Amino acid sequence: MRTALALLLMTTPVAAQDRVLTVYAEDYIASEWGPGPAIKSGFEAFCDCELRFVTGDILPRLLMEGEGTQADVVFGLNTDVLARARASGLFAPHGQDTSDMSLPIAWDDPIFLPYNWGETAFVYDETRLANPPASFAELLEAEDIRIVIQDPRSSISGLALLFWVKHIYGDEAPEAWARLAPKVLTVTRGWSESYGMFTSGEADMVLSYTTSPAYHIAAEDDPTKKAAIFPEGHYFMTEVAGQLAGTDQPELAQAFMDWIMTPEFQAKIPLANWSLPAALPQDQWPQVMRDLPRPELTLFYSEDEAEALRQPALDEWLRAFN
Repeated sequence: MRTALALLLMTTPVAAQDRVLTVYAEDYIASEWGPGPAIKSGFEAFCDCELRFVTGDILPRLLMEGEGTQADVVFGLNTDVLARARASGLFAPHGQDTSDMSLPIAWDDPIFLPYNWGETAFVYDETRLANPPASFAELLEAEDIRIVIQDPRSSISGLALLFWVKHIYGDEAPEAWARLAPKVLTVTRGWSESYGMFTSGEADMVLSYTTSPAYHIAAEDDPTKKAAIFPEGHYFMTEVAGQLAGTDQPELAQAFMDWIMTPEFQAKIPLANWSLPAALPQDQWPQVMRDLPRPELTLFYSEDEAEALRQPALDEWLRAFN
């Protein structure tokens, strides 16, 4: 157990209302079906404090507030926006050893701490789509297929799709988008709306994650939802936490970062966030996660590469969908 967390546990308890950790998080995290409730109750049991989630589009809010932000910790940024977050200078080192994380890429970032990961994928229902595309190339060639995706300007999964297409097709990405666009039934602002349209039968495939079928298997006893695994590879995503340098609760903020690395926290991720834990060995994952098909090839852009490509890739997407 890390020092800050140990000190918290040895400290004479103070009324929880006097010790509040304010955590900025994406909307889905604090929802009743997200990991937030389990994270809140778990950390509050450790710290004799209150963990308060403030939800929304957290990076724009944080950059607008600057050094005057009320956040102590930010929870839910992903690698494709870290360049802008880092450039703000608002974050402090997390102080964790990340040399032995269960990620498919090496992670040595002293500022941002991963807590989960997965790969972007198209999910389908085998009872409605008996012969799904076996590759990205087949998806582009498919006829009479309806897809729902998310807007890359408002959704991290939508942004990941931009980089997925760019990684596979490079300079030919505009042609790939032109071929994919006629198959897209609609573009939603966020993942939840897209996935709801898929589960209600309005679309044949939805942009989601390789881990999404685990929810249906574990929570609904429904094995018919599958992620189409493509030989071209799948784009890697990890969500991270960061503690604010200007926090007025430095002990609590550091303890939270310490707690992220504990087996107790990591064990909450697979069946609450429906993603893979960043610091838990694979043999300790729930069986449903271990049984999922995994891509053989992981695609990834560093944060600097992602930031440099973001606007050109978005322009290519906009030309196809406007």
